[in-house]
Amino acid sequence: MSVAFRRESDEEHKEPRFEIPLPPGPNLVTARGLCLIGERVTALTAALEAAADEAAREAIRRDLRYWHTRQTTAQPVAAPGTDAVAFGSRVRFRLNGRARQIDIVGHDEADPAADRIAFSAPLASALIGAEPGERIDFNGRVEAIEVIATGPLDPG
Repeated sequence: MSVAFRRESDEEHKEPRFEIPLPPGPNLVTARGLCLIGERVTALTAALEAAADEAAREAIRRDLRYWHTRQTTAQPVAAPGTDAVAFGSRVRFRLNGRARQIDIVGHDEADPAADRIAFSAPLASALIGAEPGERIDFNGRVEAIEVIATGPLDPG
């Protein structure tokens, strides 16, 4: 029999399952973000114990490795003050004549649909360090953003 037609096992033909990529840079977290990571680890641990088949357990183990890594590398950041925008700030600002409010959070807590953006996002990067009343450049436009107010996130 030709080697070309020989098949050792089904495992050889499966797509490889890579680890979930980690966001670059430090793993900064708010107090809420750290709690969410802990809740995710707890939920996945329970799901692993309840999983019926090996394929499901392997998928859960993969997710659990990611969240354990995020939990062990988390760097909690103290709540910021009201004098300048920082990680963990709730910021009110005006962009294109429209007032908006966002929370600047860690990667795992980010949810743009809920106005929680990662500190590494371009908008957050532009805002960090700005003070209320200051106008800052953004997206190639001079003084595109006017910072109205900033303060720490509400707990929880």
